[in-house]
Amino acid sequence: MSEIDEIKARLDIVDVIGGYVQLQKAGRSYKAVCPFHSERTPSFIVSPERQSWHCFGACGEGGDVFSFVMKKEGLEFREALRLLAERAGVALPERHRGEEDAERERLRQANEAAAQHYHRVLIDSEDGRRARRYLEERGLDPATLQDFQLGFAPAGWENLLRHLRERGYRQEELVAAGLLTVGERGPRDLFHERIMFPITDLRGRVVGFGGRSLPSEGQEESQPKYLNTAQTVLFDKGSLLYGLDKAKEHIRREGSAVIVEGYMDAIAAHQYGHSNVVASMGTALTERQVRLLKRFARDVVLALDADTAGQEATLRAIEYQEVLGQDIRVAILPQGLDPDQAIRRQPEGWPAILAGAQPLLDYKFQTMATSLEGARPWERSRAVDELLPLLSTVGDRIVQAHYLQRLARLAQVREGELQQMLLRRAAKRRSTVAAPEPPAAAAGARSGDAREEFCLALLLRHPELRQDGLALSLELFWHIENRQMLGAWQDCEDTEDLAQILPEELEGHLQRLGSLDLPPFEPQEAKAALRDCVGRLKQRELEAVKQASSAALAAREAEGRTTEEELAAAAAAWQGGSLPAEAPAEEMSPVAALLRDTEIGLRLHQDSKMEPDEEDRRYVDAEKVENG
Repeated sequence: MSEIDEIKARLDIVDVIGGYVQLQKAGRSYKAVCPFHSERTPSFIVSPERQSWHCFGACGEGGDVFSFVMKKEGLEFREALRLLAERAGVALPERHRGEEDAERERLRQANEAAAQHYHRVLIDSEDGRRARRYLEERGLDPATLQDFQLGFAPAGWENLLRHLRERGYRQEELVAAGLLTVGERGPRDLFHERIMFPITDLRGRVVGFGGRSLPSEGQEESQPKYLNTAQTVLFDKGSLLYGLDKAKEHIRREGSAVIVEGYMDAIAAHQYGHSNVVASMGTALTERQVRLLKRFARDVVLALDADTAGQEATLRAIEYQEVLGQDIRVAILPQGLDPDQAIRRQPEGWPAILAGAQPLLDYKFQTMATSLEGARPWERSRAVDELLPLLSTVGDRIVQAHYLQRLARLAQVREGELQQMLLRRAAKRRSTVAAPEPPAAAAGARSGDAREEFCLALLLRHPELRQDGLALSLELFWHIENRQMLGAWQDCEDTEDLAQILPEELEGHLQRLGSLDLPPFEPQEAKAALRDCVGRLKQRELEAVKQASSAALAAREAEGRTTEEELAAAAAAWQGGSLPAEAPAEEMSPVAALLRDTEIGLRLHQDSKMEPDEEDRRYVDAEKVENG
């Protein structure tokens, strides 16, 4: 038994979560007001049987005792492991990465010392006077300078080098931290005559910097205008979002996040009270950034600059709709303004700009329509080639039909032609799926969750499933060891390097997953098996929502809040096909709550009756997988 299993065996999730929130018995479960978002009606359910928790309100999140403590305390996995091990009385073995961890911590300390130095130069020195004046002209107040620890790197090539050497840091450490560059003239400060923006990780630790050039009197700005820390063991620009450590709790509470382009855009938003804003640190929004944001945000609004680069980045973001699981929206800024300018000119107007954001697919169509004015037939054909694959990923048939009509008008072709093209694409996908006999489930699975482990084993064994695995949500995996494994696998380009980035406590779990006895799947068989397993994990999540919803309804009835008249009205609405809107439980009427509960039950019933077809053939026997 691993340390994680032993901790779970010794701790009751009800006792642990009960130490943070006031739980009330609700049938076989417990309920509470969710600690992760603001609500009036309890939508947070803890299941002693499953040893899991789930919020069926605005959060929609869940997991095991580890994921709760990590989320509530803002801890990383290893820190939560130590905390819960101490509570459970489980002794953790000594690990062997002490030297590597100590090196990383040393680099973090060097970056933190550099940030403090740059900040003092900005605030207290004559060298920082021009930078202070510039930031004041940009509307930043002293509290904001302090909160974001803005600084200034003065002219000269060895200011920081001398400062940190005096504090015991070696040249090779500073180079490894990305603070120095070494050339023909020896080591030199990477940043000089630049306003400094410390870039932090999720825990608020400085891992790198962005530097904006500041012109000398009568001189042009240095090029490039913005300079970032180079890639280091701590700093990976493509997997960081500026300000996320400050914004994450606001994003969780509001259920939405706003992505802007630059440091000043994000800082201005926070200064004026719009604290769910983060910056992509440039126009190249990456899939890793989107996945990182997915941990906190249900909805995302892009508010990038209206220049060509910003528009291109907005259009590229359509690739990430499936990753987020919901449409990304695009905020249309006033002509000629970037977010920083728009917020400073009219702070109270920023919510209206966001409220008017349009779905990304609409934005794509609108942009394409503008470019096709007076276009020739082959240019319209290219538009179809570009837009039709996007429509094929739209799961809602009514929504898909709406966009097909728009595309038909845009391309000046009959809608039926486009529909036939979509059908041919679907048929081509189905024809590539083989139909062998359902193999036995993976052997050697333990009691944790065989379905989760089967999914992970498939991803580890089949590189061709990379894109499918990148589209998986971490929240589908309830057991923390599996959620951590999936997150590390998604962040790791080469599976061979996975062991290097995993916490040591999970190395044994990785080895066990790699040794599971899987059937000899062909690539298409593996793809179908993964799809099957993911479908069953989604069904499990739906069952948890159903359990939570039913418990909430029972509580309503026990409190006398659901009358016979309301039940009759709900039944009539159901018969009339009036389905409930997706809304937080506290905002729903008793009738709407009952309708939602009925709808969830129907979806579960339909899933349980699902038969295999050519497009989605099932390869895994659920009972065998679950029983290992």
